[in-house]
Amino acid sequence: MYKKISFLTLGAALIAAPVLAAPGGAKADTDGNGTLSRAEAQAHAAERFAKMDYNKDGKIDAADRTAKRAEMQAKKFASLDADGNGSISQAEWTNQNAERAAKRAERVAKRAEAGEAGDGKRHGMRGHGKRGARHAMHGGMMAKADTNGDKAISQAEFQVAALARFDAADANKDGQVTADERKAQRSEWRAKRAAPAAPAS
Repeated sequence: MYKKISFLTLGAALIAAPVLAAPGGAKADTDGNGTLSRAEAQAHAAERFAKMDYNKDGKIDAADRTAKRAEMQAKKFASLDADGNGSISQAEWTNQNAERAAKRAERVAKRAEAGEAGDGKRHGMRGHGKRGARHAMHGGMMAKADTNGDKAISQAEFQVAALARFDAADANKDGQVTADERKAQRSEWRAKRAAPAAPAS
């Protein structure tokens, strides 16, 4: 149970795992020919691993989640500490809240202009639901990538998982994944998520 929860949390915190969730996309297609080769998928996996390994210790684990959180907190503090004196005054806090409220009002106005429903609560709930589903999916894939069960993912494990996703998407086994093959794989995942869970025996 602990392993499952820790990896779900890690997957959510690292947002991560697009390379595990799919064999790659436009960014991975470095030669821009509209298809993804296995070599491109492997290079993209190495790039993603490097970005996710925040503390650069050669593995992805809870320590990276902590490092990422600390980085985000530091950036947030810096954005609040307008004069850079190492502390946040009442005025700085008030200004930040005012700016946030103004941006929120601007987003609401843009949605109204676009003819979208103004029920912010409903939009928020729907958004959180989608993010939660993605995080759960990524968390499950991260757990599967941890083949030795040490609650950490090495670069080798990450590569194996990424290439397994590539091979699964490569329907005709020609060493290339086309946009149509990626679309078919996404449709398959959506169908699996929509399918009712099997009753416990």
